[in-house]
Amino acid sequence: MTSLIKRNTSESAGDGDADLLINEVVGVVGGLGEGARRARAGAFERWLGGLVPWPGGVALVAVGGLGRRECAPYGDLDLVLLHAGVGGMDELAPKLWYPIWDAGLRLDHSVRTVAEALSVAQDDVKVALGLLDARFVAGDRELADTLARTATDHWRRTAVRRLPGLREITTARWQAHGELAFLLEGDLKEAAGGLRDVGILRAIAAAGITDALRPAVRAAHLRLLDTRDALHEQAGRRIDRLVAQERDGVAARLGLRQPGASDAAQRPEAVGGQLQPGPGPDDGDALLRRVAGDARTISHALDDAWRAADRLRSGRRRGIDSRPVRRPVARDVVEHDGELVLARTAIGARPDPSLSLRMAAAAAITRLPIARATCEWLAAYCPPLPSPWPAEARAALITLLGAGPGLVPAWETCDRYGLVDGWLPEWTRMRSLPQHNPVHRYTLDRHLVQAACEAGRHTREVDRPDLLLLGALLHDIGKGLPGVGAAGRAGRHEPAHADHSTVGAPLAEAVAARIGLPGPEVVLIGTLVRLHLLLPDVATRRDLSDPVTIARVAEQVGDPTTLDLLHALVRADAAATGPAAWSDWKGRLVAELVTRVRTALDTGVLPAPPAPDPALIAGPLPVVHLTGDRVAVAAADRRGLLATVAGCLALHRLEVLAADAATVDGRALVECRVQPRYGLPPDPIALGGDLRRAVAGDVSVTQRLRGRALAARGSGAAPRVVWHREAATGAVLLELRAADAAGLLYRVTCALDEAGAQVRAARISTLGGDVVDAFYLVGGWPPDDERARLEAAVLAAV
Repeated sequence: MTSLIKRNTSESAGDGDADLLINEVVGVVGGLGEGARRARAGAFERWLGGLVPWPGGVALVAVGGLGRRECAPYGDLDLVLLHAGVGGMDELAPKLWYPIWDAGLRLDHSVRTVAEALSVAQDDVKVALGLLDARFVAGDRELADTLARTATDHWRRTAVRRLPGLREITTARWQAHGELAFLLEGDLKEAAGGLRDVGILRAIAAAGITDALRPAVRAAHLRLLDTRDALHEQAGRRIDRLVAQERDGVAARLGLRQPGASDAAQRPEAVGGQLQPGPGPDDGDALLRRVAGDARTISHALDDAWRAADRLRSGRRRGIDSRPVRRPVARDVVEHDGELVLARTAIGARPDPSLSLRMAAAAAITRLPIARATCEWLAAYCPPLPSPWPAEARAALITLLGAGPGLVPAWETCDRYGLVDGWLPEWTRMRSLPQHNPVHRYTLDRHLVQAACEAGRHTREVDRPDLLLLGALLHDIGKGLPGVGAAGRAGRHEPAHADHSTVGAPLAEAVAARIGLPGPEVVLIGTLVRLHLLLPDVATRRDLSDPVTIARVAEQVGDPTTLDLLHALVRADAAATGPAAWSDWKGRLVAELVTRVRTALDTGVLPAPPAPDPALIAGPLPVVHLTGDRVAVAAADRRGLLATVAGCLALHRLEVLAADAATVDGRALVECRVQPRYGLPPDPIALGGDLRRAVAGDVSVTQRLRGRALAARGSGAAPRVVWHREAATGAVLLELRAADAAGLLYRVTCALDEAGAQVRAARISTLGGDVVDAFYLVGGWPPDDERARLEAAVLAAV
């Protein structure tokens, strides 16, 4: 809809900008709430009804938002010009459509008889759903009512057999748009759990299959409509995707702004060895959490509705003489007609406190849904668990967590009915908490459940699978607390806050004690939470050939059992985070670190550094080897060789993940691990030729390097340098946190070389638009003025 806006000071249309006249031609008003939406619908109806004289046997019918009287501020119009076979429709239709377009309105239109409309609905289930919203606007009311009544009756008679096709279309839409509950920029209409799914629930309810529009669903629907309307007004145009730049404004329009929230942004930190910005409330977080909760409510209701339709369809196939299947699946749990219900003996005046956990475990193991009535009964009558938990409840929790793919749907169902809050009171704080970095595909609570699910793949690799599963569920329990770094906006480099793994350790220990674990196991759970970032952090940012690195990790881990648990936990955490949080290269580094630390723990002897590649220390110079993701160069010893190699690799659009430099018998050796920056590997012949010319001092290659590097400087938040003392053998560690950019490693190594520092090794950890580059500078701890000079040189190069 084109914006034709002026202020309307004479009337109010509800909350929000009620005095905002969205379209001055039509008189459509702004504002939020059901009253404002109905006011917009009324304005449209009055204006449309006066556009043309209406002959007999002709009616204007609205479907979509106007048909439901849910008009968004900048929504479009879906209209059907209905006629009873009368002539002159070719002349009448343009007289109606052109004024609508001239008013700047988006229009979806058709001209049909009742029979034609029903025929199209019979062939297209989406049209059939649209006609359920058909409502008279102008003209022949009896004709419009005939269409609405006949379409509804036809849908009720055919819905059961048409729903499988609708479900296929819906699943394809979900795959294209994702799940609204877990998206930072979700489509409020098309994503799973969005407004489009409410239309499906409305259709299923209209067919009489089940009570799909329960009060919680209606409330979630109204809140999503308000969010959509606020988004339109904030953006000043039709938009259904809750984009980040409009989020805070939408939250303010809805009254969800949190005072002082913008001051609570957190520092970046690492998850799975990658840079992770910290958590904390900000102006849009309350909005995201509300949208996520509403989307989950709608999605869960639709799952229930699909199952009700499936049961009805299967019952018709069985016939009237066949009864639903009923069989026991666990103690006090029975399968009935494809759902889990309580056995009759389990329902009493004093239910077992572990009953809800045992039901959830049975659902996860059998991968069968829990009946809605059973969930409601458990929520109402299952007593709270004592502290510490009885052994039966503890065993049921571990069974639930170790159920694999069945865990997530069972947990989600229990969470929707408040059962999880009874098990873990901490869950309320973590529910639907957004994680702003794009590598996270889930909210915090779903991430924790997914991590436990992924941990189930590694239970045979550890001595204590139960502690692995519990540690995975609790590893990020420290996120979401004020002043704790975890899940804030990507790209910010803020002052240091408490690390969520450190803060979360005592919280996890408290949960473990409440569950009833013995003291040593409680301590081990705390260790897993406190150190769950250790392995990937060290593997991607430290020199694994340095004995100091291995000794420090071994000292913190303490024993092989904990090491194995941490190794499994970090892989589960990364898999639950998203594909960008892990790679084959990172997996190899973590595995190498684990192997070296295990050797130190088992023997007490630190592994010797690897010997140089024999192929690099023999033969004429220069030597260039390109094998897979490894680039190795040997040349005459000179300063700046690492910078030259890094720049040449950047010239060929290769990202350096790790770099090592050494001098052996007058030869300078540089080895790098690389990956293509844009997915396609470079021509190895061209790369090898440029490397040979560059290390030999070819001026033409050097000029190309400098031109490309200067043109690719990064932007965003100010970079930061952090020094680490006694973190390496014979070297100090300079860590650069900055926005990523092509050629950054080349510029920084050049700056360090020109400042007189010798770089022995570099480790690069990249996540989205941020990097943490660690440089090993040969020598002892420099004095304050020297550190300031090097730091200034590095920051100037960024």
